[in-house]
Amino acid sequence: MATMCAAGLDTGFASLDYVQIGILGVIQGISELLPISSTAHMRIVPALLGWPDPGSAFSAAMQLAALAAVVSYFWSDVRQVVSGSVNAVREGDFDSPWFKLAVAIILATIPIVIFGVLLAPLLNSCNSPLRGLMVIGGSCLVMAVLLAGAELSCRHRRDMSQMRLRDALIVGIAQVGALIPGVSRSGSTLTAALFLNFKREEAARFSFLLGLPAIALAGLKELWVLLRAGIGAEAWGHLAFGLVIASISAFFAIWGLMKFLERFSTWPFIVYRAVLGVFLIVAVSTGLLGA
Repeated sequence: MATMCAAGLDTGFASLDYVQIGILGVIQGISELLPISSTAHMRIVPALLGWPDPGSAFSAAMQLAALAAVVSYFWSDVRQVVSGSVNAVREGDFDSPWFKLAVAIILATIPIVIFGVLLAPLLNSCNSPLRGLMVIGGSCLVMAVLLAGAELSCRHRRDMSQMRLRDALIVGIAQVGALIPGVSRSGSTLTAALFLNFKREEAARFSFLLGLPAIALAGLKELWVLLRAGIGAEAWGHLAFGLVIASISAFFAIWGLMKFLERFSTWPFIVYRAVLGVFLIVAVSTGLLGA
């Protein structure tokens, strides 16, 4: 399938119509915040439907939809982290739980910023080998195994008030894996937090809050890259439309996941990822789907 490029950047989304963009917006919004990898689904669905690959820059810029959804859903937490940290610095109260959480989020964001910058040329290049369906299938299987291990081996009793800087750094390092399509940012951070014995809903909560800086930086950076690439007004219209649709979908995805994890385990996501991984590997190996 042909790939569209602008200044060496994959801009396949510019060739899609608004119906296709709307469908991908729903998929992006839901899959970005569930532990199933939005990048994988933004690559798989077009491949199955015979559409052009929308490109990694489009997927990254669309993460801003998740940013809007997470901030609105967790507004109370976000407001308290910001105001609590400012007050803590002003009063010299560095034992404040909100200040400690802010430091933990900043510390956990550093690894993905470093590796994101280093790998940006490879991730955003046209026909990037990391966006191959075989890579995505393998990533899905690996993450299914790791998430299953976290469910089977850990007790899930800790809450966020027990978060230590070491825990935050471990989760932040795990977040680096999200740069590989198929791993999932929420999936990698949720899995790491579960391995650290956090309750499922608390692990998801920290995963979402931790993702705010990374999502904001990645999304804004890709908007700047697209601006410098000189894409047309119609492409910007596609992107804006997709962001609106994805924001709405992402909000309901968060609501559904938080309610689900209060009562159930992550096994449905584990099974889904395993089945998806096997399907992709078999489909590419047999020629049903292109690599």
